[in-house]
Amino acid sequence: MAGGGAPAKSDEPQPHPPKDQLPNISYCITSPPPWPEAILLGFQHFLVMLGTTVLIPTALVPQMGGGNNEKARVIETLLFVAGINTLLQTLFGTRLPAVIGGSYTFVPTTISIILAGRFSGEPDPIEKFKRIMRSIQGALIVASTLQIVLGFSGLWRNVARFLSPLSSVPLVSLVGFGLYELGFPGVAKCVEIGLPQLILIVFVSQYVPHVLHSGKNIFDRFAVIFTVVIVWIYAHLLTVGGAYNDAPPKTQISCRTDRAGLIDSAPWIRIPYPFQWGAPSFDAGEAFAMMMAAFVALVESSGAFIAVYRYASATPLPPSILSRGIGWQGVGILLSGLFGTVNGSSVSVENAGLLALTRVGSRRVVQISAGFMIFFSILGKFGAVFASIPPAIIAALYCLFFAYVGAGGLSFLQFCNLNSFRTKFILGFSIFLGLSVPQYFNEYTAINGYGPVNTGARWFNDIINVPFQSKPFVAGVVAYFLDNTLFKREGSIRKDRGKHWWDKYKSFKGDTRSEEFYSLPFNLNKYFPSV
Repeated sequence: MAGGGAPAKSDEPQPHPPKDQLPNISYCITSPPPWPEAILLGFQHFLVMLGTTVLIPTALVPQMGGGNNEKARVIETLLFVAGINTLLQTLFGTRLPAVIGGSYTFVPTTISIILAGRFSGEPDPIEKFKRIMRSIQGALIVASTLQIVLGFSGLWRNVARFLSPLSSVPLVSLVGFGLYELGFPGVAKCVEIGLPQLILIVFVSQYVPHVLHSGKNIFDRFAVIFTVVIVWIYAHLLTVGGAYNDAPPKTQISCRTDRAGLIDSAPWIRIPYPFQWGAPSFDAGEAFAMMMAAFVALVESSGAFIAVYRYASATPLPPSILSRGIGWQGVGILLSGLFGTVNGSSVSVENAGLLALTRVGSRRVVQISAGFMIFFSILGKFGAVFASIPPAIIAALYCLFFAYVGAGGLSFLQFCNLNSFRTKFILGFSIFLGLSVPQYFNEYTAINGYGPVNTGARWFNDIINVPFQSKPFVAGVVAYFLDNTLFKREGSIRKDRGKHWWDKYKSFKGDTRSEEFYSLPFNLNKYFPSV
């Protein structure tokens, strides 16, 4: 045929069209499952978030001078505050099914406070623990103002307006993939328990549903409960059978089911309350360092919020809603400082991955999980039973959930032009630096005991070192800067970066779906301009 090519054959493969909402989700934000199923799914979210809730205090409290009693009280407090923050976020924040729990981002700054010289002369370990806790509380209270101001004033909305699918890929992907050191390295610390858990959850969630064809999604939806119970019983049999009696201490901590020391130490009933450790103390340098950690957590949580909306099958997150969620996350950090959780709050990445595994993005399910957090934090003995799950089992779950979140970030490539050299450069350069720069900072710190920036002011060192130890922060900042400055004036760039897909969701106007997903149950516009 003159002047043109031959028509495409009907049987030729066609590209998959981009989807602004993820299909094949069983229950989205506003469509809750039946109550019995919702309760089980909520309990599953509670089990998943316990990993971070237990591991962070377990690592920090002994360094502060506390024993098992203090560790149990801190875990209960962190669990209680996580339940409150999750309810606040799902009711008034982004209204996404996002669990708000403890964050590893605050750990380096917290350790810096623990190592401050003014605590070394305290002979009483319990009094030393309380003094350090009060200092951490003061730093968190001051740091919370950063997210509160940026969120509720709408300033973060102005930053999020320039976020595109292209710049979101490195940020969201490394929110998940960047936590690889918490995955298989934790499994390998007790391979006879962690590896069976990893293999079993992949088999039950991915293979069994396609073999049985039950149509009820039982095994893939409740795979965490099934597999954790089986492997937990197996680990307990190894423990009582004496398999680890002569093992090294690190192996016993990762493998045994009776090494947490929480069941005997936890009270039967106790309600955490503000200032339970005493009046907070304030140090200007530590407050500034914690504010930088809060800013890094803000960037990471922005990526986690994007992953959560994707797996909840919601429309793209409007900048005003993201800003509102950051404001309420700042309130969560404030509550962490008031109650004394030894750690700040951010979006739970592992629970975002659980949304993908279950294909249930219901807001009600996550609110039920918040109820479990509050309930088991008050009934300490019962909560301590679930908190005694061996860390190797938790690490195996992390392998799956963090991978899901990372893949959720890669899914935004469907909106971008992958044939553009500009796109390839921004993606490759930002992801490479996001992995390489933190690797350098972490290796330097591990070898020398301090970061590359090492002055006489510990707080100044933290302000510089902590951001560059975060993979999603480095990758996200580099991608955001390049995407908004590199050849942006050229006409085709807007489509190359996928911005035309998201611009229609900048506000609720003309989009009733976004209004349904994100609008508040009460009219709070007069109080929060970013709404």
